[in-house]
Amino acid sequence: MNPNLSDPSLLSTTQSLCPVCMEPVPAARVLESDMVFLEKTCPVHGNFRVKIWKGRDSFQTWTRPKIPIPDRFSMTGTARGCPFDCGLCPEHRQHTCTAVLEITARCNLKCQFCFAGSGPGQGDPDPSLEEISQMLDSVWKVSPKANLQISGGEPSLRRDLPRIVESARETGFGFIQLNTNGILISRERSMAKTLKSAGLSSVFLQFDGVSDRVYRDLRGQDLFKAKQEAVSNCIEAGLGVVLVPTLVPGVNISQVGPILEFALDRLPGIRGVHFQPVAWFGRCPVLPGKGGPSFDTGPGDNDRITIPEILEEIEVQTQGRFRREDFRPPGCEHSLCSFNGKFLIKERGIPEPLTGPDIGCCTPIPAEKGAARAKASTALHWKAPGPDPAPGKIWDGLDQFLNRARTRLFSVSGMAFQDIWNLDLERLKGCCIHSVAPDGRLIPFCAYNLTSAAGKGVHRK
Repeated sequence: MNPNLSDPSLLSTTQSLCPVCMEPVPAARVLESDMVFLEKTCPVHGNFRVKIWKGRDSFQTWTRPKIPIPDRFSMTGTARGCPFDCGLCPEHRQHTCTAVLEITARCNLKCQFCFAGSGPGQGDPDPSLEEISQMLDSVWKVSPKANLQISGGEPSLRRDLPRIVESARETGFGFIQLNTNGILISRERSMAKTLKSAGLSSVFLQFDGVSDRVYRDLRGQDLFKAKQEAVSNCIEAGLGVVLVPTLVPGVNISQVGPILEFALDRLPGIRGVHFQPVAWFGRCPVLPGKGGPSFDTGPGDNDRITIPEILEEIEVQTQGRFRREDFRPPGCEHSLCSFNGKFLIKERGIPEPLTGPDIGCCTPIPAEKGAARAKASTALHWKAPGPDPAPGKIWDGLDQFLNRARTRLFSVSGMAFQDIWNLDLERLKGCCIHSVAPDGRLIPFCAYNLTSAAGKGVHRK
């Protein structure tokens, strides 16, 4: 399955890894009807083919080149090549827009899908406050304008979480977000207020649907009531909430529309929905007929949902209120990694798209400019609108208008993470979401969580 350069169905070539031995192999993006496949061949372990695109939206017009940041920082040298030298190495083309800081490997759930493989009693001891401070300093030194996401495991299990948020604020981070399942926030009403006072801006809330059946299938227990209570407590505390559904075919694809309706009913407290199509890395469930996560051919095409399929579901399940053409590729990371749309919600819940006009597939985008816009947009759209000033205070009319307009702003986006089967090293080199390793290195999220067919990690222990 080595690329045939004269084949008219060949769209482009790239590099990937063998899912079994994780050795670098050439790969090709191949068009077949309305689908695009990533095809690669390992001389030892054979051919692999995985769906990366399906739908009426054109793959060719969605993709567009990026101009790498000219003065990039690097923390490691280049030895084995991508993705083994991450830290970041000189081959990487983008700065850090969002740094993901894991403060615990423990979790109060053991979900079927977990990139970190977290669960009760899992992993190494939690890093100390001093070690966390050193990690924050390491990020700030090379990317001081990055947004910060505090993650885990389940970070709310740490009783010193408010102090960690304060430390991040003292380091200088302006936008701090908590990635959480929301269980403890739902039970402890004061937790959200305490975190807000410490400097937290936003809550990135695991939210897979509006029925307990979905949570039983994906998370192992009924959680919908807890999710609703977590949302209410965060909104009451003045924290912006972003709902984060993991979309799994056969489980919760039909929940796309109901999730959006749930969010719109709670505007402006809920700032948006960020869909994440399932990626097969970390801990994965046993697949029927495939004998478990260590399989030869990988997840089938029906086990995945791609960006254009999600956009189709959004349009159909909202009866056209949100349309495919309202969404754009990212200006920051590689165009195959995500989609986004910004909306002004008018009367009767009608969304008016605010996303700028598409500049076309052939116009190169400066990665540095895209990164700056992405960081600013995330901070603007994902935190709660501020209150109007008290009577008698000086307040610019335009500022007041913009602040009130923010109460009607709503974001719909999605991030398609890569696993060992669909790994595209060209995409990886353009990544701007970086995990903070315990030694302070910054590693692209998909590389940090990458696992082989046998479950062996590239960067995680």
